[in-house]
Amino acid sequence: MKLVKLCLLSLTALFGTAVTAQTADEIITKHIEATGGKEKLAAINSVKMENVMHVMDNDAPNKIIIVNGKGYRTESDFNGQKLVQVYTDKSGWAINPFAGGDEPQAMPEDQYKAGVGQLYVVPLLNYAARGEKAELLGQEKVGNVNAYKIKVTGPSGNSYFEFYDATTGLLLKAEITVKMGGADVTSSTEYSKYQKVENIMLPFITNQSVQSAQGAQEFVLEAKEFKLNETISADDFK
Repeated sequence: MKLVKLCLLSLTALFGTAVTAQTADEIITKHIEATGGKEKLAAINSVKMENVMHVMDNDAPNKIIIVNGKGYRTESDFNGQKLVQVYTDKSGWAINPFAGGDEPQAMPEDQYKAGVGQLYVVPLLNYAARGEKAELLGQEKVGNVNAYKIKVTGPSGNSYFEFYDATTGLLLKAEITVKMGGADVTSSTEYSKYQKVENIMLPFITNQSVQSAQGAQEFVLEAKEFKLNETISADDFK
């Protein structure tokens, strides 16, 4: 009798896991369809963005370029001081004049792991093929909107959370907590003002908050222009 009960419990647990995985996958599929469809999204090889970064009542021009799965570069100009961050599929580097240097510095491993997901134009497109797993954790409110919360875990064990509008399927928010210098740093990013660019739905407003032991830093990125599938030089990531 005990053996029968154990078998039933095992089957129930297995079935529950399968349903959760399937439901998470359905939410991701809905998101992909809402933003343009798998075929159109898979055809995006590169993205160029021209933005304005709003930080503490100051505005700074910002550029972001992505070569899908290979390179990500963001560059902001604060009154002639250029802040640069680059991620590739191998490593990362940065130039931060506010930290006392104008030369590229290798990115610490924990910082690289926290940001390397930006290499992908659509992070959850073909996520399973990259060895990532998605798990539905239920629903939460993002502002006044009901959203599905999904936990995504990569092959290295690092996890992050994404929140999808339960009605539209659009991505509303992403969160990740990582160790930097032995302390927790949490980054929360909210996406809004979606508009179509070449039949692809893209967020034109990004609000980001970074919380650490030193306090909170916040900024808003306002997109002015998106360009898809333009030629990007590999030199931009060297």
